[in-house]
Amino acid sequence: WLGVWAIAIGVFGLLLAAAAFAPTDGPIRALFLLFGTPMPAAPDALHRFAIGLMGAVTMGWGMTLYVAISAIWNLGEQAGHEQARPYWRGIVAITLLWHVVDSYISIATGFWPNAVSNTVFVVLLLIPLFKGGLISGRSV
Repeated sequence: WLGVWAIAIGVFGLLLAAAAFAPTDGPIRALFLLFGTPMPAAPDALHRFAIGLMGAVTMGWGMTLYVAISAIWNLGEQAGHEQARPYWRGIVAITLLWHVVDSYISIATGFWPNAVSNTVFVVLLLIPLFKGGLISGRSV
């Protein structure tokens, strides 16, 4: 499940990166519309650059999380989940830091629905980690 979660972040990044180009910006246009602020009909180069760059960064973040999650899972399987627990907690801490900063920026700039989607992403991370006892100290 955690691998799927990380891949979903990477796929979202791919959609953002695709919005750097007019022929492939449809999914992100729909998302902006859902957030209540339609994407300009003809975004300037800086707007496209920013969206595309954010997509590249998000893809990298998702794939980095995938590799980290896989490595931590393997460590837990080989050395015991107690040994892996600090790394799971690190993933949670990093994700919560992202959540606070990204959500604050989203709310401050009028894109509060993004903070809601950020919260969904965090919850989708925390449920399996708590349920599996990977960060709570309960044995798996």
